[in-house]
Amino acid sequence: MQQIETDIIHKYETYLSLEKGLSENTAEAYFDDLKKLIQFIDNEKNITIFNITYGQLQQFVSQLYDLGISARSQARIISGIKSFFRFLMMEKLIDNDPTELLEGPKIGTKLPDVLTVNEINNLIDSIDLSKAEGHRNRAMLETLYSCGLRVSELVTLKYSNVYFDEGFVIVRGKGDKQRLVPISQKALREIHNYLIDRNKIEVKKGSEDILFLNRRGAGLTREMVFHIIKEQAQMAGIIKNISPHTLRHSFATHLLEGGANLRAIQMMLGHESITTTEIYTHIDREFLRKEIIEHHPRNRVTVRNFDTENRYTESG
Repeated sequence: MQQIETDIIHKYETYLSLEKGLSENTAEAYFDDLKKLIQFIDNEKNITIFNITYGQLQQFVSQLYDLGISARSQARIISGIKSFFRFLMMEKLIDNDPTELLEGPKIGTKLPDVLTVNEINNLIDSIDLSKAEGHRNRAMLETLYSCGLRVSELVTLKYSNVYFDEGFVIVRGKGDKQRLVPISQKALREIHNYLIDRNKIEVKKGSEDILFLNRRGAGLTREMVFHIIKEQAQMAGIIKNISPHTLRHSFATHLLEGGANLRAIQMMLGHESITTTEIYTHIDREFLRKEIIEHHPRNRVTVRNFDTENRYTESG
């Protein structure tokens, strides 16, 4: 972002808190929403806050929808952006307001439920690790939420595509396209714990490299993962209508709310039709890892110990 734009944004912050008399929390919410647009602008060529068009703003809003952001949150973000461009008009910094025709989604538009961070914690922590499938189910849920995978990507995830030292998995997504996705240390620890049980299973021919197996040594079906999550949500006392896709939407929403880069989230989810496929050449692996480590809610620091079965346990 250029210095002149930075100065204007600081001036807008002052305008919100002093001239509009907004509370500190409300002004901060407006500014956080504006930062999402600034991220979008910074990742596009030849776009500034002074020349962005209505069409480009529509692309930005399309990204929010594709990331699973709720209609209510989209409407709030658009409202904040409109406020900023009204400020630019008032300051005579632009001649036309590109947000004049920009409409938010209908609040009644139904998107999949998103779990709160506490609900995610309760869902995963409620898994009974004394049961035969306990460590597998915990590793699966951590992987779904850590990587934002589709359920079809989870059930076909290969053990050979989990890179423990590098902190990445290779995912085969729609159209048989592969992508690199960062995976949290917490999820990797749970996979390590599950592998102790997996190594005791007689694996069926053709499933040798499938990471998550059923008790008969074959790969899981999507329906089975759906059933496991539904059952676990009930155990955790979660009354929302959730599915494996809920964890994917929660992943995207929590990263966005934590300040992660929109383009990085888009790439990690495997979206490529929103504006341009050029994003794949602009974001490197270390940047993606940084976005996950800094903004994913379950990347807290823990002390790692080993129990008698060489499983990871956590404290602190």
